[in-house]
Amino acid sequence: MLKYYSTNHLSPDLSFREALLQGQAPDKGLYLPGSIPVLTSEEIYSFINKQYHEIAFDVTWKYLEGEVPADDLMKIVRDAYNYPVPLEPVYERKYILRLDQGPTASFKDFAARMMGRLMNYYLLKENRHLLILTATSGDTGSAIANAFYGLENIDVVVLFPEKEVTNRQRKQMTTLGKNVEVISVEGKFDDCQALVKEAFADPDLLHLNLSSANSINIGRLVPQIVYYFYAFSRLRIGNPDDQVIFSVPSGNFGDMMGGVMAMKMGLPVKRFIISVNENDEFPQYLRTGEYRKVVPSRNCISSAMNVGHPSNLARLVALYGGIMDEKGVISLQADLALMQNELYSVSVTDEITRQTIRETWEEHNVLLEPHGAVGWAGLQTYLNDEGKDLDKDQLFISLETAHPAKFPEEINRLLGFDPVLPDSLKGLEDKEEHFGKMGNSYDEFKKYLMRWSGV
Repeated sequence: MLKYYSTNHLSPDLSFREALLQGQAPDKGLYLPGSIPVLTSEEIYSFINKQYHEIAFDVTWKYLEGEVPADDLMKIVRDAYNYPVPLEPVYERKYILRLDQGPTASFKDFAARMMGRLMNYYLLKENRHLLILTATSGDTGSAIANAFYGLENIDVVVLFPEKEVTNRQRKQMTTLGKNVEVISVEGKFDDCQALVKEAFADPDLLHLNLSSANSINIGRLVPQIVYYFYAFSRLRIGNPDDQVIFSVPSGNFGDMMGGVMAMKMGLPVKRFIISVNENDEFPQYLRTGEYRKVVPSRNCISSAMNVGHPSNLARLVALYGGIMDEKGVISLQADLALMQNELYSVSVTDEITRQTIRETWEEHNVLLEPHGAVGWAGLQTYLNDEGKDLDKDQLFISLETAHPAKFPEEINRLLGFDPVLPDSLKGLEDKEEHFGKMGNSYDEFKKYLMRWSGV
């Protein structure tokens, strides 16, 4: 059985179940497995003939063996992954991995649905109750709210920055009710995230049984490894030397961390392109080795990526041998040379994001939303910088993390039409919203939690 350690190295190691239900470590670090399990080349090749939920079982079993019976895990993944995962060709061996076909039309569904089912599985067995706190810059909140909606042993509180989510993103959270509470915060996503982290570290709130559903939770990270293996299995050409280059639009870096962990598990990745918007703290760090947060974070049209200090960067630094605390202070430098060899990062402006949406539609009849456009623009920048040294048959996969219909105003301004609504977004406009409002104050948030919990 794997044990999970805190990236701050001041908390005891835990089992997956313990780390999942606790969320953030008491020392404010993030949990990582003590060793990364490895899949053999034969196991990876066998994925060609398997469905998504079967690949999900094989990958997550490496982390959960000894913690969940195999039959129970298979039921969980079969129930969680009952929607398509398309790979859309663009040109040559360049594809868009569309992670926008789930119940909330966001890649967050992949992690949220499995995490919610795992949490509920453990809580029912132990007759326990959890209060989930999560901060969202857009899609996380709706995915978590929907994945946990109606579960008897879990209540959810979602914080979102009042001016940085779209109407549809907000309504996916605020029209549910029941065990889901939603609060608008006067601030940025980083402010919402800081409030949640402070609550986890507050000894006065221990009795509330708090946990997290943000990507700081290891239960969010492990399921996000799967679609990297799935995508490669569908596009590999049988050549044992075939490698893939992924471009990942990145904000809080949970999605990207899933990919890097897939690489460490044996997935033949040649390079990761980490594409960020104008919050360029990571490209600067990768180039110089000096980390400086962007405070306040810059408001871009790829709103879910408006993160000036990605929480999961502490995990990335740890995988490369370093130590970064929750405030972004590096006490042990990572292997920057190895990081630069395996990772490439680029910052994409709003102007380039809009231009990419227009050009990708006009030239390839492929519709992107702002986050996917950042990923595709990052890929194009990489090709311009280093494409001359690549094999002509090199495989590229760029991730589309949300459905274009979640951003109708931007798409209409750029292309002159509204994207077709998926079933998951139909009828939202007519539903009644319920949400609270709060200033950017931890004291106010703490009082809210104490009052909300009946204490």
